[in-house]
Amino acid sequence: MTATVPPATTLPDHIALAEQWSTHNYHPLPVVVAEAQGAWVTDVRGRRYLDFLAGYSALNFGHRHPALVAAAVDQLGKLTLTSRAFHHDQFGLFCRELAELTGTDLVLTMNTGAEAVESAIKVARKWAYEVKGVPADTAEVIVVGGNFHGRTTTIVSFSTDPTARDGFGPFTPGFRVVPYGDTAALQAAITDRTAAVLVEPIQGEAGVVVPPPDYLPAVRRLCDANDVLLIADEIQSGLARTGTLFALDHEGVRADLYTLGKALGGGILPVSAVVGRRDVLGVLRPGEHGSTFGGNPLACAVGRAVVRLLATGEFQERSTTLGAHLHGRLGDLVGHGVTRVHGRGLWAGVELTDRTGRAASEALMARGVLCKETHGTTLRMAPPLVVTEAEIDHGIDTLAQVIA
Repeated sequence: MTATVPPATTLPDHIALAEQWSTHNYHPLPVVVAEAQGAWVTDVRGRRYLDFLAGYSALNFGHRHPALVAAAVDQLGKLTLTSRAFHHDQFGLFCRELAELTGTDLVLTMNTGAEAVESAIKVARKWAYEVKGVPADTAEVIVVGGNFHGRTTTIVSFSTDPTARDGFGPFTPGFRVVPYGDTAALQAAITDRTAAVLVEPIQGEAGVVVPPPDYLPAVRRLCDANDVLLIADEIQSGLARTGTLFALDHEGVRADLYTLGKALGGGILPVSAVVGRRDVLGVLRPGEHGSTFGGNPLACAVGRAVVRLLATGEFQERSTTLGAHLHGRLGDLVGHGVTRVHGRGLWAGVELTDRTGRAASEALMARGVLCKETHGTTLRMAPPLVVTEAEIDHGIDTLAQVIA
């Protein structure tokens, strides 16, 4: 007989179970969340924390937004999965509503952000062969240094982060890496075999890095001049995080394909999509690409509720207004433990002067604010868009205490 294992009841119990039974591919802060609502989470001891990370933008609408929970609960009582072997009554509506919101022609539904990126790469290669006339199996995709598009074998093949890349070769060919923000390097890298340029309009994992002002318009011009697709990875930066639907909108630029994820699932379940031009996504035919769970009824019902929230413009406006307040408060800390602040909307990379981001994250956690480091001395802040000005002040006041 198998011995009965006592249930985990304390914070150390839960952490010990994770350490013993899960693969150590993350290094989480020692907090065990049990409940959440809005911009706040509560741990197993009943202690509350202000969430200043929002699931890396997956929780743009906060924890358990009532409209999103209601959509999920309603759909759970009806139908959760058919696979794409059949139609269901949420799929076409979701695709139409997402296309209308984003001003695009077609929607390719998937689950995770990495799947969306992989799908966009496949589409771009097929478009290059069938439409542009690139010789078979020679298409290239240009990417930029400091990128983060996921952790699949193909995606880490063009990562410049040793932690993500080292030890996982041999790597997938067909990618050329150029420096982020360097238009001349991009122009020099384009050849007759170039299918697409894949770029984050703002680099999240790199520290919420905003490119030079004319960079993205220049990328668009180079793509147009050379019959190359522009793929914008808006998985973290999109869906109101920066104050507009897409971060690319700030530049007055349109992409041929957008990859979406994280917030598209409302913080309830993984939902991702590639949206874009009909003549590009239209190269896919039955049997050439798919996913059992992609576009499932539950995902579509939640995604439709997300689209309805975004269609009001409320969250874009909140990110713009509250983002200005966030960056103003953070700017006051420059020279007082902070070297530099960059980002846009309710999204900021905070470069610390004399402590690591990990140490600052742990100190913030001890004071009831949850945040996370990226790349050594940088804190990444992305509070949910339901956060209030008073809550932002609380978070920044706490940071000021930590770095004093």
